[in-house]
Amino acid sequence: MAHILSTSCCLKISSSSKKSYFKPSNESLTLFSASLTSKTCKSLMPRLVWHEKRLARKCVVRATTLPTSQEAPTTQSTSGSLDGSSRSSKAKRAMIIGGDGYCGWATALHLSKKGYEVAIVDNLVRRLFDHQLGLDSLTPISSIHNRIRCWKSLTGQTIELFIGDICDFEFLAETFKSFEPDAVVHFGEQRSAPYSMIDRSRAVFTQHNNVIGTLNVLFAIKEFREDCHLVKLGTMGEYGTPNIDIEEGFITITHNGRTDTLPYPKQASSFYHLSKVHDSHNIAFTCKAWGIRATDLNQGVVYGLRTDETAMHEELYNRFDYDGVFGTALNRFCVQAAVGHPLTVYGKGGQTRGYLDIRDTVQCVELAIANPANPGEFRVFNQFTEQFSVNELAALVTKAGQKLGLDVQTISVPNPRVEAEEHYYNAKHTKLVELGLKPYLLSDSLIDSLLNFAIKYKDRVDTKQIMPSVSWRKIGVKPRTITA
Repeated sequence: MAHILSTSCCLKISSSSKKSYFKPSNESLTLFSASLTSKTCKSLMPRLVWHEKRLARKCVVRATTLPTSQEAPTTQSTSGSLDGSSRSSKAKRAMIIGGDGYCGWATALHLSKKGYEVAIVDNLVRRLFDHQLGLDSLTPISSIHNRIRCWKSLTGQTIELFIGDICDFEFLAETFKSFEPDAVVHFGEQRSAPYSMIDRSRAVFTQHNNVIGTLNVLFAIKEFREDCHLVKLGTMGEYGTPNIDIEEGFITITHNGRTDTLPYPKQASSFYHLSKVHDSHNIAFTCKAWGIRATDLNQGVVYGLRTDETAMHEELYNRFDYDGVFGTALNRFCVQAAVGHPLTVYGKGGQTRGYLDIRDTVQCVELAIANPANPGEFRVFNQFTEQFSVNELAALVTKAGQKLGLDVQTISVPNPRVEAEEHYYNAKHTKLVELGLKPYLLSDSLIDSLLNFAIKYKDRVDTKQIMPSVSWRKIGVKPRTITA
């Protein structure tokens, strides 16, 4: 799904392809936003998809950074300079699909600072979800255009921007041919399990968007950049919670006297997690059939807000979700503590998962790009640094909150998910460490900083969004508008 763009365009003819496309003027590229009601929510996705397909037959919309004289911050910073070297024509080119999102934005800035030529590809649909569901980030986040202008002003580095839907292969093909990436970092998926379980239309959208989008990326690599390395963000949720150790992607099994190494069994627990399983199978197959090189990063639950780059200026701040649909456990708990709401532990609270700091997310992606898979190789890295149960996280936030004078309480709420609440969990995560990952482990100081940040912006918290509102067992056919 793509946003509708309102822009005054100048028509350019590509001498290589003889195809026309529209290049938006700097002053007029704006996002069309609409007030969504229960009536419009029902038909919004099909209409936007249909409209995007109409546009795709006529043009490819491409945007780049605006001149720094236009709405750019005046503050300069030497901390944004590249690490030890300037860009050259030989700098690796990294395309960040979903680069306006939580992990994607931080990764785009990190790679740009490290000397990569960076392009963001995004349809900006994550911002639309907030409008549909009545949600908002704890932190005020700037438009993608202002973000990129700010980065250019602070560092002198340009990030290219391609606004469109990767489910539209014509758009994606033109983007590949224009930017010619050496690596594609694929964050461009609907990433929330609760969102995929709201109703039938969102379950279908999640699977269509995620699976078809990834298939299109694979075909684009095959056709236009066969040596390009795909770094795909998967999820530890593909594995479920088996009663044996979780290996990194593969497991060696002896059965009836014969031994083989096979993909680790998948036990996905939502339509979102199932889409990730389908992605992994499709990527593995195309590596074998077409010789694509790919790294599947099965990421744990990400927490935190700041990286060195996003902390440089308020215009670069990342989003911080605390609601029951998009907020992750530690981030939600810190906001709940800051506003005096009891920490919401689902069920017994023994659910254990792998966690990592967002600073480690960007570090892991950089390591994967710098050490690419071989042609035809499908690698799987388990991307997390520590394991915690929900109860353990609640205890850590309670302890840190009390030091700040907060009265932190914990309540058990009925678990909206279908999952084991007490289980064995031991997942391997050695491959990224072997490549040089130096993790930021969860510390009292990190929780303290998250709590202080939540306190700073607590006036922006809508407490009606804190409690879970999506039930795995009550998902239905009819489109549902979540109301406060």
